[in-house]
Amino acid sequence: MTRLALLLALVLLFLPTPSAEAQTPNRPEIISLDFEGNESFATRMLRNAIVTRQSECRSFVLQPFCFAGAGFAIDRGYLNPRVFEQDFIRVQLYYYLRGFRETQVDTTIERVEETRVRITYRIDEGRPVLISSLDLVGIDDESERSLLLSALPVEEGEPLNLRRLDVVRDTLTQRMRNRGYAQADVLRNIDIDLDAYEARVEFDVFTGPHARFGPIEVVGNQQVSEAVVRRMIGLREGDQYSQERIFEGQRSLYNLDIFRHAAIVQDLEHSPDSVVPLRVQVNEGNTHRVRLGGGWTSAECFISEGRWVSRNFQGGARRLVVRSRFSNLGVSQLEDSVCGGAGTGEYGEVNWSVGADFTQPWIFSPRNTFTASIYAERQSLQDVFIRQALGLNLALSRSLGGGTVGTLSYRPQLARLDAAEVFFCTTFLVCDPREIDILQASNRLSPVGITYSRDRTDQAFSPRGGYTLVADFEHASQVTASHFDYERAVLEGTVFQSLPGDVVLAGKLRAGWLNPREFRGLAAAEEGGGPRVAHPQKRFYAGGANSIRGYAENQLGPQVVSVELSGLLFPVGDRTEGVCTPEEVATLTCDPSALEGSRFFSRPTGGSNLLEGSVELRFPVFQPLVGGAAFIDFGQVWDTSSDTSVADLRFTPGIGLRYSTPIGPVRVDVAYRPRRSESVPVVTSGLRPFDPDRDRSGDRIVGPGGEPIDWVRLDELALLGPRLRVEDDDGFSWQRLQLHFSIGQAF
Repeated sequence: MTRLALLLALVLLFLPTPSAEAQTPNRPEIISLDFEGNESFATRMLRNAIVTRQSECRSFVLQPFCFAGAGFAIDRGYLNPRVFEQDFIRVQLYYYLRGFRETQVDTTIERVEETRVRITYRIDEGRPVLISSLDLVGIDDESERSLLLSALPVEEGEPLNLRRLDVVRDTLTQRMRNRGYAQADVLRNIDIDLDAYEARVEFDVFTGPHARFGPIEVVGNQQVSEAVVRRMIGLREGDQYSQERIFEGQRSLYNLDIFRHAAIVQDLEHSPDSVVPLRVQVNEGNTHRVRLGGGWTSAECFISEGRWVSRNFQGGARRLVVRSRFSNLGVSQLEDSVCGGAGTGEYGEVNWSVGADFTQPWIFSPRNTFTASIYAERQSLQDVFIRQALGLNLALSRSLGGGTVGTLSYRPQLARLDAAEVFFCTTFLVCDPREIDILQASNRLSPVGITYSRDRTDQAFSPRGGYTLVADFEHASQVTASHFDYERAVLEGTVFQSLPGDVVLAGKLRAGWLNPREFRGLAAAEEGGGPRVAHPQKRFYAGGANSIRGYAENQLGPQVVSVELSGLLFPVGDRTEGVCTPEEVATLTCDPSALEGSRFFSRPTGGSNLLEGSVELRFPVFQPLVGGAAFIDFGQVWDTSSDTSVADLRFTPGIGLRYSTPIGPVRVDVAYRPRRSESVPVVTSGLRPFDPDRDRSGDRIVGPGGEPIDWVRLDELALLGPRLRVEDDDGFSWQRLQLHFSIGQAF
């Protein structure tokens, strides 16, 4: 740093900083703070470089109150002369450190009223000093020089930014220490020609001796053996020194979850200095944990969870988790109130899951982790199917560095389906009850999968910056011992960008593709050309608290409606006759559109192609506990690739509140869905004429008055030819508002 920069920094250091009491309403309120002439740096950046603040609305959501002048909604800023004088120097120093050596700053204070002022900084930036050359001294090997100078945050021709040059120096030092030079140091030399507005930058690299790891001492461990600690850090005496490997070893210890604290301390003062001894200091937490919890969401009603954890199971820092979860608790009593979104009838019965997860943290390398899980469960996908399953998950994961993990998995399960008759009949045209029984019976679903995930966000629960990326591919066939054959791929990414005022802009995009194949157990498949049947668990569904929030759970995408046979054949309400004759139902020509909407039961069938996304603006309301969000979700589910059209996308705007808790934000969202106008298939029970030679008189259908008709109900479902036209009213409708209550961010 040159003499002028040092002088400016010293002035700021020794100028007294006023206390918060100095900024009182007795001083003029700053109603605006503007910058003029700043072409190289945004006004937002310059405002962040000074202490003086203008009065601002505390939150986006409080704008109406701020406009009305409500004091609680406005964060007021007041003029303090001493702070204002220091800010004048801060602006000059800001430009100076970024290569502008001739910047002139002037300020004006306009008094609007006796107690209100406007402040304007007028800036003449001048001509910047540019970097004419960037060189490295002390490294003779040309290939190593190229590696060290690659992808640096500064290039020739840029302004002489001292902040970035500090980053370059630290980067070069880090790169040298990762190449075995524990004592490496880098000095920065700058030769400035003010007449030419040029600067020559030179970094002197002092490598020191090439070093190796010395003796490694482990202290603080009690339950976890020293051998396990040494194995997990992946460092051995005699290995080439690398600061990055030390950080990776420390991270591996933290990932075991049994250590409250883990640190690898290096002795750089050791003699000889080509040997670096290490001291591994750990502090263990409780070996066993028991956790119980519960909650409520609009999609699952009341939930209870419990788990027992052993974090050093059979030694070796192995992890065993025994878990249970129950949902849909209280649905039968509260389905008309707070649990209306959890399903009705058999879909509203209690769902449960019990299982055990075993984790082996070291497989030939501390980067590899093996996980085995066994579970039994009863789960329902609302209005689609009910699944009872016994399964096993086997996964081998490898850390690829930088928050990146690759996983190879095998997930066999034996599952039985219930309430899926309509799903198979309408989606795959399998309506024969014998074939449906085969599909619903206990079948194996055994995919192998490969997953790539990358997490570069800055925090777990509510990221303010960074991104995530997940790519997942599954294959199931006879080779994997699966009855259902398919290929399935999902790609999902999220991105987070911090904005001024503690505001975060977040985005998500998710796409899915499913390629089902013939189910070998059906007769048509044995003959060739059978239906391409996908397990309903692997179909794509959209809608819900973590999907397209303008729709209830799974309610966006292909659907079918079912109707009772009696509603079609017999008088309902004010009608004197049924909407269809038995002959029309038997020949599948019945048009059910004259029947009132309450007689139909809508059921989603999912699709083979999915595209969904969201853009969300997250902002504080009452810091630090309460935040808000404004969002727009979009997406659609298509049954086949040939149906895919961007014009089918549905957009649902909404707003929400978040309350921060230690386990993540409690979230309430309200979204509005667009007007629905579509034709959906209709399913009912099949009919055939009564045959006195093969049927008993009791087989005939009985009307509401007890009178029998000469028709017999079939076990087989009937898919009617005419579709039902479903349309919402024009204009705004309160019924198209969708409320969601859940825990955790939507993404």
